[in-house]
Amino acid sequence: MSSAGQWFHPAEPSPDATVRLFLLPHAGSGAIIYRDWERLLPPGIAPQAVTLPGRHNRREEPTFEEFDPLVDALHDAVLNDLDDRPFAFFGHCLGAQLAFRLTLRMEAEGGPSPALIGMSGWSPQGFFQPTEEQSRMPEPELIEWIKKLGSFPAEIYDNPEMLALVVPALRADLRVAAQYVDDGGAVTCPLASYGGRSDPLQEHPDAMTHWAGRSPSYLGHSEYQGGHFYIDAHAQSVTAHFAARLRRFATGR
Repeated sequence: MSSAGQWFHPAEPSPDATVRLFLLPHAGSGAIIYRDWERLLPPGIAPQAVTLPGRHNRREEPTFEEFDPLVDALHDAVLNDLDDRPFAFFGHCLGAQLAFRLTLRMEAEGGPSPALIGMSGWSPQGFFQPTEEQSRMPEPELIEWIKKLGSFPAEIYDNPEMLALVVPALRADLRVAAQYVDDGGAVTCPLASYGGRSDPLQEHPDAMTHWAGRSPSYLGHSEYQGGHFYIDAHAQSVTAHFAARLRRFATGR
């Protein structure tokens, strides 16, 4: 296994799949938000969820606290792991930020780049952005704050052991997200966006419409009942929708 294997779960994609799909999680999390995707996606698509340092099996590794070095590290990990199959990115919240910047970089370099990207629970404009100060709040305040924002699955808040694992990674990811600067960048590959109708992190009702100007092949926005974690309740619908588009753009079928 390459050293990049620790970034992805499973470490090795299915050899029988014709397309690979890298799944990038929300702040403070690892692969859990995509726990059902391997079962839900068709066998021709091999999903691999990204695990950032400082969580799950990488808990002993130092977290990234700056945006650009994290994108650099992700970029190297993905490039080192690619084979000759087409691939795509799907990201939720911070994962969408990272997938978008990673795609911009890969396209600018003229090397391998994704056939399609899925942007969920975030847009370059009109979405809540944390500040560095907020990432340093005392823990009780931080937990109350993220509860109000609805920016973490509800079951986490009542589990002290889970909170102890999540909070350090969450603080680091909030610092990363606080550094995001929108430069108006646009990708050339197809882009599909997804969101919850009552997402409290969406500060402007038309936030997701900004994606239309970020790809000449924008495939439109799919909206679902629910808040920031609409994706949990609607995993079957989101995977079916995204997989149909991925098959078309990656394999022509």
